[in-house]
Amino acid sequence: MAEIVSLEPMELFNLLNQRRSVPRLAEINYLCLIDAREAQDYYASHIVVAKNAKKDPNGLFMLPEAVEVDSMQHVVVYDGSTSSPQEPGRALDCARTLAEVSRFPVGILRGGFQLFSALYHFLRTEKILYTIAELENLNMYPVEVIAGLLYMGDQNQAMDSDILRDLKIRAIVSLSLSDPLEGNHSVLNIPVADSVDSDLYSSFEKICTFIDSRIKSNSRVLIVSKQGRSRCSTVTIAFLMHHLKNTLEEAWRSTLRCKPSMRPNTGFLEQLSDWELHTKRTKLTDISQPHF
Repeated sequence: MAEIVSLEPMELFNLLNQRRSVPRLAEINYLCLIDAREAQDYYASHIVVAKNAKKDPNGLFMLPEAVEVDSMQHVVVYDGSTSSPQEPGRALDCARTLAEVSRFPVGILRGGFQLFSALYHFLRTEKILYTIAELENLNMYPVEVIAGLLYMGDQNQAMDSDILRDLKIRAIVSLSLSDPLEGNHSVLNIPVADSVDSDLYSSFEKICTFIDSRIKSNSRVLIVSKQGRSRCSTVTIAFLMHHLKNTLEEAWRSTLRCKPSMRPNTGFLEQLSDWELHTKRTKLTDISQPHF
């Protein structure tokens, strides 16, 4: 039987917004998201791509139809407002049924639908069924790195007014050689190529100061690069090392949890190692290890 664990709203938000060449939600074995509320509540509004849990004649939750739970990389269940995996209720009852066949931990969404929909109202829907084509064309949001404060994504997301409005973004750090971003937001443009020879290190202080000042005023900040993988993740890691006093490895792992496809190039990784020396007065992370 799989472990039943608590899942933060930010973690589910990030699961819903992962992509490779297309959104990962289009992968048939990526995410099993189950709404354990009563059917009338589900049909009124639910989290995007969620399926409603059904009960058998004995009142026990059944496995979802046409879903191979045992092949799913992520299994998440929610009800109205459950706050922990130990709290008795529909979410826990449903999670136990899923845990009997799942190969991976089953997450119970902390705060349930109420909290998630309050934080991410734009991910509520009445839509029940999706075609593969619809899943492949879903609008993806930047991932959330520090809840309600820091996000990272790609250049197209930084130019999408709906995304900026939904996430209440007030400041943007743009790492690109293309045309600088403009608009009503506070923008810091750092023209830099995604090359092992490019210098991001000399801009770390400036970027961290910019983000710090916005966060202190409760402004949400979005860090972007063209694909949102190398330059973007490098600066995110550098900021976590500065702001949270993380080691390079701690900041790396934190960013990787938010966006598993992130990948600073080798030149930027060496610069992050130098940044660790600057912030920690010593190099604590061995970047020759295989996971780097």
